[in-house]
Amino acid sequence: MSDIKAALRQQSIETPSWAYGNSGTRFKVFAQEGVPRDPYEKLADAAQVHAFTGVAPRVSLHIPWDKVDDYGDLARHASELGVRIGAINSNVFQDDDYRLGSVTNPDPAVRRKALDHLLECVDIMDLTGSDTLKLWFSDGTNYPGQDDIRARQDRLAEALSAVYDRLGEGQRFLLEYKFFEPAFYVTDVPDWGTAYAHCLRLGPKAQVVVDTGHHAPGTNIEFIVAFLLREGKLGGFDFNSRFYADDDLMVGAADPFQLFRIMYEVVRGGGYGPDSGVAFMLDQCHNIEPKIPGQIRSVMNVQEATAKALLVDGDALAAAQAAGDVLGANAVLMDAYNTDVRPLLAELREEQGLDRDPMAAYARSGYFEKIRTERVGGRQAGWGA
Repeated sequence: MSDIKAALRQQSIETPSWAYGNSGTRFKVFAQEGVPRDPYEKLADAAQVHAFTGVAPRVSLHIPWDKVDDYGDLARHASELGVRIGAINSNVFQDDDYRLGSVTNPDPAVRRKALDHLLECVDIMDLTGSDTLKLWFSDGTNYPGQDDIRARQDRLAEALSAVYDRLGEGQRFLLEYKFFEPAFYVTDVPDWGTAYAHCLRLGPKAQVVVDTGHHAPGTNIEFIVAFLLREGKLGGFDFNSRFYADDDLMVGAADPFQLFRIMYEVVRGGGYGPDSGVAFMLDQCHNIEPKIPGQIRSVMNVQEATAKALLVDGDALAAAQAAGDVLGANAVLMDAYNTDVRPLLAELREEQGLDRDPMAAYARSGYFEKIRTERVGGRQAGWGA
């Protein structure tokens, strides 16, 4: 087990700033006590997740939700808390001007506004030391004939090229896809193939991010992961779960076996480890469950799936596959998946000077009681703020 533990010590899972603020459904944002009032307090909450799990040292920011006057100061604040700024997420979907799209909008003035925001996000990367820009576009159409499908792809390509040219040394962007919603007829980046084609044309600084909730029911996400890894175009994940048509449930909640299968392909394809270039990020809002425990539990879910993936007996699996032993090969995977890795992870945490049970340790810490008292009044920095 020493090699498994060594691999698990290298794990790094990025948490999203927006997971710590108020959030909700399309119908209602549910307020909770103690939620952050600014990005500084979001980082403080994220630092708690890292303190109790030991594997969450980076925090994604979302602009303009996390806009501040001095990004260098925000980065210094993160460092003082024991974390650092991760990916910068753009937002070209919450402005009235983007009703008909952002970078694919038929209006050149709206396209320019959207592009200026994306370039602003690269400026913020420079100021915070971030190396990753996350791009998701809600752009699309609702009705046949509403706009020229091909022309919208041309506009998208033009914007992506401008962003690509602005990236500095050691920086990249990850292009996200979603097969529908809020556009219901055509989504301009609806699938991994569209994202891959645009990234392939641009070069090595453009990669695809796989949001595990952004697929039609029954989609074999692990195939997508294996293919993109093979092509060197898998830049990272947005981990979450969904049952029907959205992606804000905790990772591993809907189908933990799928998460294991994905992580096996990551390990098999060389996408795991500090030098792989694959970022493991959470993209979740906790609408009804408490924020910080929700993130801690999510991190633990990814840890458990990863540990099981690392337990797969590669030699036995290859031998069964080569022999055409269908059931034998499947059994090798199932043996790893059915292993209870919680004692292993508890032991690993203890060796790292952490509590064996991060959830219980956080509950005992008194941190929530502290912030629920201190953070009374003021504007809460929640979803859409």
